[in-house]
Amino acid sequence: MKQKRIEHGYTMKELAQMVGVSEATVSQWESGNLATMKHTKIMLLSNALGISPAALFDSAPEPPAQALKLTDQEKSLIKKYRQLNADGKLVIDNQIDFMLYKQEQSAEKEEQSLG
Repeated sequence: MKQKRIEHGYTMKELAQMVGVSEATVSQWESGNLATMKHTKIMLLSNALGISPAALFDSAPEPPAQALKLTDQEKSLIKKYRQLNADGKLVIDNQIDFMLYKQEQSAEKEEQSLG
């Protein structure tokens, strides 16, 4: 968990704020004390770290992610997204899913009209 936090560039304080807990709680989690972790916190933490909820409890390290090359605009959007609370992130996630769905539907209609 600590490695994922560092990979994302979060301090303990930033991650704690994102999940809605204290820095001390994040420190306990990073030490392996996950037994009393609430479901909502598991979901928020796994989202923040970009891992599955099960991976939080898996002692085997996840394979390293390939480095992405981000544009300045993408970096700016990620910074803004990280400032949102869980509800704000959910709204954005849903909006992106909806826009991708509409784009896919449009592409299918175009394909049908050509074929």
